[in-house]
Amino acid sequence: MDNFRKRSNPLYALCAAMALGLAVAVAYSHGAAADDMSAAPRVGTEGQLPDLGSPANAAISLEDEYDAGLMITRSMRAQHVILEDPEVSQYIEEIGHRLSSFAQEGEHQFSYFVIKDPDVNAFAIPGGFIFVNSGTILTTTNESELAGVLAHETAHVTQRHIARGIVDQAHSGLISTAAMLAAILLGATAGGGSPSAMEGAIAATQGAAIQHQINYTRSQEAEADRIGIYTMASAGFDPLGMADFFDNLTHNGPNPSRIQAIGFLLDHPVTSDRIAEARNRAAEIGRIRHTDSISYGLMRERLRSLVGDPHAAMKYYADLQRNGGGQDLDDRYGLAVAETYAKDPVPAIAQLKSLLDRYPRITQLYGALGQAYLANGQLKTSQAILEQAAGLFPRNVPITIRLAQTYMRAGENARAHHVLLDLFNLVEPTPDQTKLIAKAADAAGDVADSYYYMSEFYIMNGELGRSSNELTLALTLPNLNPIQRARFSARLEEVRSAMAKQKRTKPAGDGDNGR
Repeated sequence: MDNFRKRSNPLYALCAAMALGLAVAVAYSHGAAADDMSAAPRVGTEGQLPDLGSPANAAISLEDEYDAGLMITRSMRAQHVILEDPEVSQYIEEIGHRLSSFAQEGEHQFSYFVIKDPDVNAFAIPGGFIFVNSGTILTTTNESELAGVLAHETAHVTQRHIARGIVDQAHSGLISTAAMLAAILLGATAGGGSPSAMEGAIAATQGAAIQHQINYTRSQEAEADRIGIYTMASAGFDPLGMADFFDNLTHNGPNPSRIQAIGFLLDHPVTSDRIAEARNRAAEIGRIRHTDSISYGLMRERLRSLVGDPHAAMKYYADLQRNGGGQDLDDRYGLAVAETYAKDPVPAIAQLKSLLDRYPRITQLYGALGQAYLANGQLKTSQAILEQAAGLFPRNVPITIRLAQTYMRAGENARAHHVLLDLFNLVEPTPDQTKLIAKAADAAGDVADSYYYMSEFYIMNGELGRSSNELTLALTLPNLNPIQRARFSARLEEVRSAMAKQKRTKPAGDGDNGR
């Protein structure tokens, strides 16, 4: 979508084209965007948009953008390209929301995700959905560089560059393009098409016109750089981080990070003028001495094994040790994670116990040790360490998820259901976590809650028909208490209302994949 877009993977091109095409189709169709009953709150309303000096506000509402972005995000989840790791997800959301809270724009609700891809890439799609590749995080050398990448993408959203580009170039032919792209995407995610067929179909859509539409202009890139630098500085990050990241990719010699960024560098070259401009703006603000969070280094090393080969990660840490390194907290944690995922948890346990003795307030160490004990078949010990962590850090999402998983492995499903209910009464779960609590409820014999949470899972994935079926089944259960019956009935009414609206606004020939 912008200068971080990866050329070689057709998924990114499809996401970019879908973002534009769907927004155009929604904006110029006869009906309003369907209310898909997502668990995520709606963002903004028509008539309450920032004045950007263009017709984008009148043509495409924030709700339209959100619906387009949500559809793409669901499709990416269905293709399993989004990393569903509670520790990494919590970190990227925390740093992203720290930035977005200083973006001087309250219309969007931002969501940040990590993509399982070793190449350097990051992109934003309509509606405030921002994605960064695992390879980008591994390529950064400090937290301010990562903040620079995310702040740049956040600025693309706040300035509504996608919507403005659509309005500049929109014409009736783009509606048919959007429909074609939607058909390709839906066909690919429905499981009926092979990856090669998908790539061929996508390649057929990538003409010069679409390529022109999805590329940001130089002025928009400069605007995203400028606003992003001020945003990251306001959030307490070193404003030089963005320029340093660009500089590291282009001037530090032939290394793996540069090779992985070739597509990005060829697509939208980072010129010396751009780097100089970023440095000048940072100098105007003044240097901020930002200290990297503990989570940055830990999650950076965690990604080596979660996305790559854990055996290769183990070799990486062994090489560090042979050269006199690999003894700091981040590397020792990373090695333990690699050993656990490589099914060699015994040395990981020893490593993590040693680290916990020294750093008893680091939540990630408890989670990793609990996972290592679980991988070694020590269920009771895993429970004990995670219960200790839950007491020290109540309702911490990764700790609670790990504890529930351990309970379920031990057959203590009612306890898993209880701790997840306690957490998700206060914290909104992801689709993956919603499915986990549905599974725990079912295993614990709470069939009603299992139906309810599966209905929520289907809502999050846009499958309203299947959600309606789950709620209908729940209401047939004989032992529902009055509160459950009222709750399920109200939710079913909302789902059916959304389905009716969806039916009225869908183009002819479309259907609900849940019916």
